[in-house]
Order: sequence, then structure tokens, then C-alpha cells
Amino acid sequence: MTFTFRPLDPLRDAELLHRWVTHPKAAFWMMQDARLVDVERAYMEIAADEHHHALLGLDEHGTPAFLMEKYDPAHRELVGLYEPQPGDIGMHFLTPPTDTPVHGFTRAVITAVMAHLFEDPAVRRVVVEPDVSNKAVHALNEAVGFVPEREIDKPEKRALLSFCTREQFLAATGVAA
Repeated sequence: MTFTFRPLDPLRDAELLHRWVTHPKAAFWMMQDARLVDVERAYMEIAADEHHHALLGLDEHGTPAFLMEKYDPAHRELVGLYEPQPGDIGMHFLTPPTDTPVHGFTRAVITAVMAHLFEDPAVRRVVVEPDVSNKAVHALNEAVGFVPEREIDKPEKRALLSFCTREQFLAATGVAA
């Protein structure tokens, strides 16, 4: 599977995002009760933030296939919860609900997201902080080279702080970024 990326347009993409983030499958995204205007507002804030970016992953036909967010953990999400290093970047991704699951799709998505992040030579390490109870994402993270460090308490959840260097990603996936 081949994916490309484009910046998310908070207004144009709001209806699509709203369907994705309010679906029961997206419970860990914590927007289950969001209204369309809430989704627009949240992604307008991200669009205006120099330390946080949202992108859509597009399939080979140019159709939106997943959501990816990247952020500077020295300024967003993890401020005061760990000691950031130069070259750290934080990441979230969301695959949408589907009636016709494709085997290996989510793993292909996280692999593409990681490769995209490591295309930036300044990025040395990807940082994630999924909910400790999100076992499915822990397995995906491990499959692309993430190593858990410790549990941390964020305002909205208990999270598993994990890291993946460029070398760990290459060793786990064989994908050179």
C-alpha cells in the first residue's frame, strides 16, 4: 500500500473527520460526543499552532485513508512529563471505521506515518503516549520499533510513553527513511 500526505483543511475536511472521530472505534481519540463545529474548532486550533500539525494520509487514488498528527513534545502534549531531546517529534494516527477491513492496513498506515516523519533529517526519535489500555496500538507501535519507557499521567488519561529511533524503525520494518 502506498500513501501520500496532505495538510488537513479544517473546514473542507471537517465532515469526514467528524465521522471518523465520533465513531465508537475511535474511542481513544476522546471526541465521541463532538459536534461538527467542535471538530472544526479543534482542527482550526491545530492549523494555527506552529507546534502541532494535522495531515490526511491519502491512498493511491487520492482518497483520504487516515489522519495523522505530529507535534513538538517540548511544546505540546508532553510538556513537563518527560525530558525532550533534540530531534524528538510526537505522533498520533487514526484509521477510520470500515465495513470492509483490509488485512495489514493499519500496520501499513503506521509504517507510512513513521517513514514520513523520518523523511525529515532533523527527526531523530518519535514519541507516542497512547492510553495504557489501548493494547491494539501498543502491538502496532512495537511492530514498527517503539520501546515503552514508562507510564505517565496526562490530564485526560494514563499513558504509555514510548520511543522509536530511526535505527529502531529500520530494524523493525526494514524501511529506510
